[in-house]
Amino acid sequence: MCEENPIDPVAAPPGARRAAPRADYRPCDVRQAVRQAVADRCRTLHSPCDTDALADALLVASELTTNAIVHGGGVTDVRIDITGPGIRVSVSDRSDRLPTAEPDPEQRRGSRPGGHGWPIVCRLARDIRVSDLPSGGKCITAVVPLT
Repeated sequence: MCEENPIDPVAAPPGARRAAPRADYRPCDVRQAVRQAVADRCRTLHSPCDTDALADALLVASELTTNAIVHGGGVTDVRIDITGPGIRVSVSDRSDRLPTAEPDPEQRRGSRPGGHGWPIVCRLARDIRVSDLPSGGKCITAVVPLT
């Protein structure tokens, strides 16, 4: 799913979305892609969307994107797709460092806010995977239940 040379969006599985290739993915852009994918799913199923589940998916998307920007050297790719009863959010970055639930020492001293993103992702998402990319960096994929 998060290979270095992503599949052309036209050839992607039904429901797959990929933010337009760019050098500056922002959390708001990724949240918009999640909103659109969930709205499309609800329209297709002719059922109302679970607003709490959507809020969870938006928060996970924001945290993964923000963590890639702050700790991963920048976002290199984003993929959003519906998978069964959930939404899969994949964010790739330039760093090989694995995410951690422990804040760095500066954050523990209170000089910097933060340190809550990864624990939030771990609490709200299911089937979280971290994959190495062939030319360096990693892809974090998290599935958030929509029901």
